[in-house]
Amino acid sequence: MLKERIRQLHLPPFPQSRPQALDTLLREEYGYLPPKPVSMSWEELETNPRFCAGKAPLKKVQLNCLLPSGRSFAFPVYCAVPADGKAHPAFLHINFRTSLPDMYQPSEELCDNGYAVFTFCYNDVTRDNGDFTDGLAGVLFENGERRADTDCGKIAMWAWAASRVMDYICTLPEIIHDRVSVIGHSRLGKTALLAGATDERFFCAISNDSGCSGAAVTRQKQGETVKDIVDRFPYWFCKNYYKYAGRESEMPFDQHWLIGAIAPRYAYVCSAAEDLWADPESEHLACVAAGEVYGEGGFVTCDRPPRAGDIFHGGRIGYHLRAGLHFLSREDWLNYISFLGRKL
Repeated sequence: MLKERIRQLHLPPFPQSRPQALDTLLREEYGYLPPKPVSMSWEELETNPRFCAGKAPLKKVQLNCLLPSGRSFAFPVYCAVPADGKAHPAFLHINFRTSLPDMYQPSEELCDNGYAVFTFCYNDVTRDNGDFTDGLAGVLFENGERRADTDCGKIAMWAWAASRVMDYICTLPEIIHDRVSVIGHSRLGKTALLAGATDERFFCAISNDSGCSGAAVTRQKQGETVKDIVDRFPYWFCKNYYKYAGRESEMPFDQHWLIGAIAPRYAYVCSAAEDLWADPESEHLACVAAGEVYGEGGFVTCDRPPRAGDIFHGGRIGYHLRAGLHFLSREDWLNYISFLGRKL
């Protein structure tokens, strides 16, 4: 049933190489990421030793990046690492807020389960609006310089920042560097998938309710469409993406390419049963289609649409459909921990 549904969508086949797929996604949808810094430094700004009852002190660290253009950019990251002297896997959470604990991040429970947690607020990188003089955007497009058709939108800038946090994480002996998973919700779920696709150091990329232009296939999608998203949030994407508004069937790619570009590493997609704007069915179909890129064991599912409460953890692509609305919940985090525990 599911494979027949995939055939009916006429999805573009995944290219022969991962770099080719990734180049198409960057050129046609997100824009090319900013260049890597030529150098980085960091400084600890403050520490809360009582965070998580002292089990995982919270540090605020500023990352300073010198770009090839000679311009500099800095942003803060918040770090909670279990204080037990052991090396830990980690989550890198691209977050909507700076205040911790956060309704989307159960830091103490994550640390109690053996994970370090790193988080940064996307607005500290560049604000979620059309102002390209703000934050990193202002550094890249100095003096109001106009974007070219393939220049990065803000999702690509936030993904670039996730890689800079990963640069910092890789200097920390208390972290298992090849067991760091990047996660985001909604627009930041799109960002987490892009970060996972462009940076092979991430062990797993986790999309929570990311929907259109994220983890959901675009063809015959219900809810939000390309026209909807580029009309409201054109600054998330490169200008090339605008031409597919109302012309999704002409796209030379679809979102299963984004999940497939993470192969052979791990990917995880969560849907919420009442989040019809994101369209759980299209998110699930993207996992099925991307599973073919991974090959045997890529995505293990039954041959029917998912039902609320279904959890698929058998392959390299994890998926669950929970009851409820558009939200990053404790239930979601516990499912991610369960999936990663099987793979670790």
